[in-house]
Amino acid sequence: MRGRQRGARLDQPRPSRRASLRPAYEPDAFGRIAERVARFIGTARYLVAQSIVIVVWVAYNVFVPGSARFDEFPFIFLTLVLSLQAAYAAPLILLAQNRQDDRDRANLAQDREQSVRTRDDTEYLARELAAVRITIGELATRDFLRSELRALLAELDAADRDRDRDRRDRRRRREGDRRDRPDRAVTTGRLPAEKRAPAAERAPVGERAPAETRGPAAERAAAGERGRDSDQDGARPAGGPPGGPEER
Repeated sequence: MRGRQRGARLDQPRPSRRASLRPAYEPDAFGRIAERVARFIGTARYLVAQSIVIVVWVAYNVFVPGSARFDEFPFIFLTLVLSLQAAYAAPLILLAQNRQDDRDRANLAQDREQSVRTRDDTEYLARELAAVRITIGELATRDFLRSELRALLAELDAADRDRDRDRRDRRRRREGDRRDRPDRAVTTGRLPAEKRAPAAERAPVGERAPAETRGPAAERAAAGERGRDSDQDGARPAGGPPGGPEER
């Protein structure tokens, strides 16, 4: 633990202590340079510049005196330069194309994964929407609630009308019973306690009330008494003494 270096990390291998004879370079950096060169070679600027260089080269070697010429006809040095350029340009372009193919392949794989995830998400959303649609189909709609509320209100109104009708019928029966009580009392000869005269104010038994102050029941009672008296008088023998055998 003490001999371990402070800057060393456990998740990375230790660098080799042997001196490497091979040059170290970064593949990505070389690939980026190749792409830049290939991108520049494929532009119109490069074509115009190369055409100007070739025209100047040929014109100089044609119109300049022979002692100043460095490439006589048939321009072998120019052909060598163009061949050397083509020899380096072709691998650089191929390297750039390979990197572009790798990039396209990676993008295609990523797009495929993204499309798969999108399809899965779409299928999940479709299933959820189907479940929600089924659930909504089982729920009560606005029209159904309105119809149910209207039916409930109609039932409540009918119950209220029946209750009011029963209450009016009971009130009518109660009022009819109140009207029939005095008539029954008069018919039976009994008056309510509040309509009866006190005992002190009642007339003696022997005294008869005037005819205009008598009620129908009193008149009928008086008529019954008179009928009984007449029956008793008719039952007595003619010319006999008023008393019975004892009186004789």
